[in-house]
Amino acid sequence: MTIPAAEPQPTPSSIFADDEPVLQSHPLLGGAVVPLFGQADAWDFNGVIRRNANLTKGQHKLTFRKELSSPGWNLTAREIAMVMSNPRHEAVIDAGVHLLPEPFDLQTVAQTLSTLRALARFAEPRGLTAQLNTWRESDFRRFIAALRRSGMAPGTLARHVILVKRLHELGPALSLGGPPVDPWKGTSGRHVAKYVKTDELSTQPVPPAIWFPLVRAAWTYVHDFAPDVLRAAVRLGELRQQMRRFPRGSIDGHLEAWLADPANRIPLHSPAVAAGSSSGVEHGGVNFSLLALMAGADPDSSVFTRQQEFGRRRRRMVLAALEAGHATTTGLIDDLVQVRRADGSTGPWHPGLDPRALRGMLPVVRDAAFCLVAALSMMRDSEIHEIRRGSVVQHYNAPAIASTLDKGHAGKPGKHWWITEPVAEAITVAEAVSVHAERVFAPLGVQQRDDNAVHSDRMIDNFIEEVNTGSAFSGLDQIPAGKVRSHMFRRTMAMLTDQFPGSEIALGLQLKHVAARALANRSTMSYAAADVSWADELASALDAGRFQRFRELFGLHKDGKPIGYGPGAERVQAVFDEILATVKAKGGDARTEEDMLRKARITIRFGTLNNCLFDAANPAGAVCLENAVLPAGHTGPLEERCRPDKCRNSMIGVEHVAIHDSHRRRQLVLLETPRLPKPKQELIRREIERVDAVLAHVRKENQE
Repeated sequence: MTIPAAEPQPTPSSIFADDEPVLQSHPLLGGAVVPLFGQADAWDFNGVIRRNANLTKGQHKLTFRKELSSPGWNLTAREIAMVMSNPRHEAVIDAGVHLLPEPFDLQTVAQTLSTLRALARFAEPRGLTAQLNTWRESDFRRFIAALRRSGMAPGTLARHVILVKRLHELGPALSLGGPPVDPWKGTSGRHVAKYVKTDELSTQPVPPAIWFPLVRAAWTYVHDFAPDVLRAAVRLGELRQQMRRFPRGSIDGHLEAWLADPANRIPLHSPAVAAGSSSGVEHGGVNFSLLALMAGADPDSSVFTRQQEFGRRRRRMVLAALEAGHATTTGLIDDLVQVRRADGSTGPWHPGLDPRALRGMLPVVRDAAFCLVAALSMMRDSEIHEIRRGSVVQHYNAPAIASTLDKGHAGKPGKHWWITEPVAEAITVAEAVSVHAERVFAPLGVQQRDDNAVHSDRMIDNFIEEVNTGSAFSGLDQIPAGKVRSHMFRRTMAMLTDQFPGSEIALGLQLKHVAARALANRSTMSYAAADVSWADELASALDAGRFQRFRELFGLHKDGKPIGYGPGAERVQAVFDEILATVKAKGGDARTEEDMLRKARITIRFGTLNNCLFDAANPAGAVCLENAVLPAGHTGPLEERCRPDKCRNSMIGVEHVAIHDSHRRRQLVLLETPRLPKPKQELIRREIERVDAVLAHVRKENQE
């Protein structure tokens, strides 16, 4: 059965005038020409309002083409965009639509129009028009059912349900009306779409097999290879400044004099270029273009042209000098960083940085810097792109990046992210490579200096491809295949940071999650959640960290310095004395000491108030387990019931003494509080007795 097409209806007049600016609630840029409501093809906001640095010009506009090109759908789409951009517009309020005063983000408006296109596609074959107030409630339900049958993900499906609800809400302000009723009144869009939101993030961490070689490669490029690239770029600039055009015939004498100087090197193509050339690279693979530039001539001036006899004569002159043993080079600079390769050979990390190779290497250095910043700073993609020149600053006496806070902050406030020195170095390198007047991570092509964005996904993929392609020469490890995106870097580093005790609050601050309580933020905790693929790596790292601290204690004991106090410290000292005696008897060295330390039958957990020597094979004497009900499957001590003053497993480290002493003085101050209730006084006195018992071990050791 063919459904007859609906009769065309005259387009009613809108509550908005055609000559009305579409942005009336946004701060505008200087000289902005705001699109008008009557522009039915597209609204371009480039040069009108501030654009996020990670967006291209094409992403900074709203288009009403294709499904939204017919008069009815076009008018509805423009009205929706107008209302969302100006929620407190007088005509909107008069129509009875009351929204929050803050304008919707442009990307949210674009997403709404995208879902509206899906509704228009659904309507056309079914004879439904853009006059949504003529649709039946069942039509909207069939729309969502069709999308669900198509396999649409619940999260995406929820956005389409929300669209229908929003159309109903905005209906009084739409010329063609909205849905007469909300088909799912009292039910959220997520519930309708059967979208269950959990604490678990969909963002996966970068697998350790990819993370380690990728971060190592990024750091190697930033720290070791980038200085060579930048020196080559400076050298190329100097040569271009010095080049000149020679009068006809005068260059021959100049070339002879240049070749006569042994300090001047004849540039050769790298062996790979010479072997793969389709133009018949001559003997030695001379790079005649670079040679002309190094000799002071314009490389585009046909100095060594094959088409003329004078060019061929000069080529023969160069080849003769080469045959005579003239020194050569494969690039603009010679002393490249030396690396050790997988085959055991040692040599420069790159075949030769000539101008062509340099053009390709500059974006690689930028991409390496981006990967390192994304991996180690926990900044969002958009926030990294907002980094400007001079953004590495000292913030409370620590290195930080000054950038713009993006997600969920319409005002785009300036914020600081504390960083490590490698991240600061990466920003400095990216700034040196950038050709943009302000931005650090920007396209490098001259034709793209118009504030366009360079896509983060391409930067990451291109860097991985470059590392894998050149690994045989650079000595870097191959990076396994797998998807890597900037938000995955953020997730991975958050997870790694959380593995260290007491880091949750600092992690929340660095991620810029705002919460009533630092630990109440579900996003922070989700980002920090451990991942199965990292379990072995994290366990190994923690074991290595514990052994490092255990070895440091051994070094202190060996030097005659105190390692701690209390019964636990005495047990550790006894083990160390036994190791020293055994090593001395066997005439061993440092290697023997380390082997015995690794085999020592002692378990130590380093804590904030003390170190615990709980031994699962011999738990007797562990005060925390006395009269305690252990949770199912629990192994180890119960940290919340720790009693450093009484337990035989307790070791008060030197670093813990100041904490306990400060706690004791604080309790004494509290005890002097006027009119303090007696029960409270008793609790404080009991706490002081516990601290005194801990400090008694310290005094005893010092007296001895």
